[in-house]
Amino acid sequence: MSDYATATGHDSTIVETADGNQVRYWCDSLGCTEAQLREAVQAVGSSPPDIRDFLKTLSQRGAY
Repeated sequence: MSDYATATGHDSTIVETADGNQVRYWCDSLGCTEAQLREAVQAVGSSPPDIRDFLKTLSQRGAY
């Protein structure tokens, strides 16, 4: 975990899909399902801004 932790202890600079608590946190934070989160991480990596942009693009296309 980096030095940039949120008040809840979650790293705010990377999305870690191996930890169930992290997955729940990021799904809530990004407003997506676990499957969508995992797809986004696989497509663009673990950067929250990149994942947010990816999910937004898919939503605009009507994929989600």
